[in-house]
Amino acid sequence: MSFHSAAAQLVTLAAEGEEHGGNHDSISPLVTGGGAFVILMLLLWITTRFNRDR
Repeated sequence: MSFHSAAAQLVTLAAEGEEHGGNHDSISPLVTGGGAFVILMLLLWITTRFNRDR
């Protein structure tokens, strides 16, 4: 496969992606960010419980 044919295939693939937009209607950025924050806070709390000697 040459560089030119690979680039042409990537351009075609990128052009097809514009039709759909790439965003899913059921995914809310607020819920995703809030869930990630809660999970990170839980991991921080667990880490500090195991590290009581400091």
